[in-house]
Amino acid sequence: MSRHPEVKWAQRADKVFITVLLPDAKNAKVNLEPDGDFTFSASAGVEDHLYELKLDLFDKVNVEESKINIGVRSIFCVVEKAEKGWWKKLLRGDEKAPHYLKVDWDKWVDEDEDNGLGDLDLGGMDFSKFAGMEGMGGDAMGDDLDDTDDEEEVSKPAEENSENPDEHGVKSEAAPSI
Repeated sequence: MSRHPEVKWAQRADKVFITVLLPDAKNAKVNLEPDGDFTFSASAGVEDHLYELKLDLFDKVNVEESKINIGVRSIFCVVEKAEKGWWKKLLRGDEKAPHYLKVDWDKWVDEDEDNGLGDLDLGGMDFSKFAGMEGMGGDAMGDDLDDTDDEEEVSKPAEENSENPDEHGVKSEAAPSI
């Protein structure tokens, strides 16, 4: 009987990240079909247990553009989506996700926060030029703040005693804090 490895996933508009967590996997085989069938098998552990996995991904994928990296501790797959867009879940169907399938919060980005810069190499780009963009105004953040005197300054009781002399004209000192 085969076992299921732990699987983590995250997505962007154009790709899905699938990580199969299986340290020291031997004879790892990954197969990806254009209709979204993802299969994995490998043996691992002291007793060489067989681990198998079949995932019916939510939508079609681009097999040619997808990448797989088999590492010592995990198998990392970057699955390119056939059509750009956010999937509402990883697997098709209405069933509950299996217990071994989890969200990869280290790679997760919300749809509204995906700026497309997730895995781009930005070396050589000079972002300092954005600071002097024309039309942004000088101090736009502070222009609408009024300096009103609606608030009174409140001093601490210890400060009042140290600055105001008692009825004998002696300034008392605040007790040291512990």
